[in-house]
Amino acid sequence: MAITYEWRGDFDNAALDALHAEGFGYPAAGRADWRARVERYSLGWVCAHEDGGLVGFVNVAWDGGAHAFVLDTVVARDRRGRGVGAGLVAAAAEGARVARCAWLHVDFEEDLRPFYLDACGFKETAAGLLAL
Repeated sequence: MAITYEWRGDFDNAALDALHAEGFGYPAAGRADWRARVERYSLGWVCAHEDGGLVGFVNVAWDGGAHAFVLDTVVARDRRGRGVGAGLVAAAAEGARVARCAWLHVDFEEDLRPFYLDACGFKETAAGLLAL
């Protein structure tokens, strides 16, 4: 079946919690109200669905102006390596573009460099990080 991508798409909190847990290696807690969180703090998000199930998600935060930020791109383990993540990021970029953002930022760990720079088209830039 085809994977569909939807900006500010509908999702079930439990399904997103399980997807996040699988993708980021922690037990699903069932306590996160993802819907309330993204509606309050995000410019938007993208859901990837296949056969009615959530197979990918990316959150797009912003500063209320020109800058948007990709956060927590996650794809179901059995759908990885098929372009789903790149599709999520492309839809996120389009959503940010339509919202008149001028920049889409992303931070990533070294092992994700080929994904973000090669598959998604981000350019390398100097950045800083302060652990809190």
